[in-house]
Amino acid sequence: MRELVLTPKFERAFRRLVGKNPALQPQIEIALRRMAENINDPRLKTHHLSGKLAGLHACSAAYDCRIVFAKQKHPKTGAEVLLLVNIGSHEEVY
Repeated sequence: MRELVLTPKFERAFRRLVGKNPALQPQIEIALRRMAENINDPRLKTHHLSGKLAGLHACSAAYDCRIVFAKQKHPKTGAEVLLLVNIGSHEEVY
């Protein structure tokens, strides 16, 4: 299991998104669980980003809901950690 680290930007975007569309929350929670278990799960459609978001990755939580994240190493354990950067529609996060 990978550790998921939420940035303040991600937390604000999550609250705003779920506030507008509460039905998305269970889908996002499922996607986050899948990310922690297996980031390469085909249902997540994980992919590398380019351009101004080069070095980051994204995956799908719902039809038009993307999670942008960075893969990092934990400074003490060396385990892979996923730093959740942003969440929202395709237009909002890219």
